[in-house]
Amino acid sequence: MDVKEIQQLIKFVAKSGASEVKLEIEDLKITIKTGTGHKSSDVTYIQQAPVAAAPVAAAPVAVEPIAAPVKASSDDNSSYITVKSPIIGTFYRRPSPDKPNFVEVGSSISEGDALCVIEAMKLFNEIESEVSGKIVKVLVDDASPVEFDQPLFLVDPS
Repeated sequence: MDVKEIQQLIKFVAKSGASEVKLEIEDLKITIKTGTGHKSSDVTYIQQAPVAAAPVAAAPVAVEPIAAPVKASSDDNSSYITVKSPIIGTFYRRPSPDKPNFVEVGSSISEGDALCVIEAMKLFNEIESEVSGKIVKVLVDDASPVEFDQPLFLVDPS
């Protein structure tokens, strides 16, 4: 992918109204975050595997390496089950603003219990538990955007 294609992609994403787009093509990873809802300007992160050719830096983009995933240093979390987001969207802990949270830390849950709601394209998707146990930790703040497969809750199955 050359510089002009990246610039066209940035313009397309800015016009589309998307707040964040991630693209991975073989050895190239691009993340474009638009300034929608934020005071900052557009930010683009590009990571490319080492190549024999010298890199070209003619595009107005910020190049920054993507950090490797951080592993939990404590073995305490190894016995817990992580409930992950099945879709991208906005995470909500309660069904509506005037109702209580679906679950709290310490709540006992069983299979099929509603844990949260994720809004995606104006549709509110109730996320149900696939495990039984006790909520140990809520990993996402209310009304925060979540990615596909992002950890939401830690559940103690015992």
